[in-house]
Amino acid sequence: MIRASLAILIVAAVAVTVLALSGDAGHATMVWLGWRADMTAAVAVLIVFFGALLVTIFWRTLFWVLAAPQRAERARAENRRRQANEALTRGFLAAAAGDGPEARRLAQKAADLAEETPGLVRVLAAQAAEAAGDIAGAQAAYTAMLGFPEMRLAGHKGLMQLALAQGERETALRHAQEAFNETRSARWAWRALLENRLAAAEWSQGLELVKNAADRKIVPPVTAERARAALLTALAAQQADAPDAKVRDAKIWGQALDSAVDAARLQPGFAPAAAIAARFLAADGKVGRAQAVLEAAWKAHPHPALWLAYRDLKTNETPAERGKRLGELAAQNPNAREGRILAVERALIAGDGAGARQALEALDAEPATARLAGLRARVAYATGQPDEARLWLAQGMNAPAEPDWSDLDAEGRAFAYPPADWARLVLAYAETGELIHPRLERREKGLSELPELPIAYADAATFLAADGAEPQLYPEHAEGYDEAYDDDDGPSADPAPAPARRRGGARRLASAPRAAK
Repeated sequence: MIRASLAILIVAAVAVTVLALSGDAGHATMVWLGWRADMTAAVAVLIVFFGALLVTIFWRTLFWVLAAPQRAERARAENRRRQANEALTRGFLAAAAGDGPEARRLAQKAADLAEETPGLVRVLAAQAAEAAGDIAGAQAAYTAMLGFPEMRLAGHKGLMQLALAQGERETALRHAQEAFNETRSARWAWRALLENRLAAAEWSQGLELVKNAADRKIVPPVTAERARAALLTALAAQQADAPDAKVRDAKIWGQALDSAVDAARLQPGFAPAAAIAARFLAADGKVGRAQAVLEAAWKAHPHPALWLAYRDLKTNETPAERGKRLGELAAQNPNAREGRILAVERALIAGDGAGARQALEALDAEPATARLAGLRARVAYATGQPDEARLWLAQGMNAPAEPDWSDLDAEGRAFAYPPADWARLVLAYAETGELIHPRLERREKGLSELPELPIAYADAATFLAADGAEPQLYPEHAEGYDEAYDDDDGPSADPAPAPARRRGGARRLASAPRAAK
C-alpha cells in the first residue's frame, strides 16, 4: 500500500514538472451538478492522482475492516497449531524420559488441539501409555493405528515390541511378518525375523531372509554378503560337529562342504569359514584346495586357528619340513602380528632355538599377553634358559588373554561353538565385519597359552637334562580333527605326542625342588 502511494506521488510530481517546464500550463474545465471549475492542466493532473489515491486508501481500509473476522480466525488457528506442536514436543520428551502421567496429559492436550496431525497424536498416546505402564492402553492405541494405511507399519512395530516385552514371541513374530510383507523397507521387521531364525538354528531359512533383504535393498550389499558367509559357515559347522563321522549322511556332508567353501569364497578374511572349509576339504582328500583356502584367509586376515589348521594338513613330514612349510605361510603376510608370531613358532617347530630368539625380537613392541609370555617361555626353554622361562611363565599367569586365541577350546578345536554363539556371531559379523569371542566374554577355559614347564627353582643342569625336547603347547589333531586330517600316504614322522597337560589352577612359584617333567 505504501509503495503504491509513493509510486502515484512520484508519477504526479513528474507530470506536473513536465507541464511546468513546457512553458504552457494548459487549461482544464470541469462541470459537475451545475458547478464549473476552471484550472490549469497541472492542477487537474494533481487532482486526478490524489483522487485516485484517496479512493484506493478508502477501499483498502474497507476491505481490511471486512476481513477482520477471518484474520482473527487465522490467528486463533495459528495459536492452536503452535500450542499443539508444543504439546506434542513436550509429550514425546516426557514419554522418552519415562514420565508417563505427564506424557498422557500432554497427549490429551495435543488431541484437543492438533486437528491436522492425528497420526502424531496417536503415536504419542501409545508411547505415553507405555511410559505409564498401561499395557492395555498402549495395545489399544497401536491396534487403532492398523486401521490407517499410513500408520499400519508403526502399529505393527509397537505391537511387536509389546508382545516381546510380555514374552509372547509368536505374536511378536506374527506382527513382524505382516509388516515385512507389507513394505519393502521395514528393516526392523527383517531383523526380528532373522533373529528368530538364528535363535532356532535355522540357518537355511536365515539365508533366504538375507537374500530377500538384499533383493529389497533393506541392507547394503556388503552386509548381506557378510551375513551370507557367516550363515553358510554356521550351516557347515552344524554338520562338522556331528558326533560320529561314519554315520553322517553323504548328501548332507556334501552340502556342508559346498556351504563351507562358498563361505570362504565370499569372505576370505572370515577365519571360521576358512578353518571349517579346510577341514571339509582335507576330509574329502582335497588337501591342495584346503591349503589354498587357508593361504587366502591368511593373506586377508591372519588368525591363530588358520596356521594351526595349516600345520595339521600334513602328518607325514619331519619337523624341519613342517617348519619350512609354516615359514612359507608366514611369509605371505609377514608384517601382520600373527605372521611375526608364526615366524617364531616355525623356528621352534624346526628346532631352531637361535632363529626363534631372533624372530621374537619383532614382537618386542607388542603388549604383554598370556600367549606372548608363553611363547617367550618356550623360546627361553629352547635356548637353554630355564630361569628366564620360569619368569615368563609367572608373568603369563597374570597377563590378559588374547581374544583370537579364545576361539580355540580346551581341546584345540577352532570355532567349536554352540548354536547360540553362532547366532550372535552371524549378526555381529554381518553388521560390523568383526569376530566376537564368546569364550572370552564368558571367561570360559580354552586352550592354554602357557606351556607345561617346571617352574620350581631346580638346578638348571638337572632341568635341562630331564628332557631336551621343546615342550609341545598346541595339541595336534585335536578331537574332531584326527579323522579330517589323517594322511594315509605313509607313516607319520612326527614325534610322539607330549603327555597330557596338567589342568589344575594357578601354579606355585616357589616350592621344593622336584624332577622336571
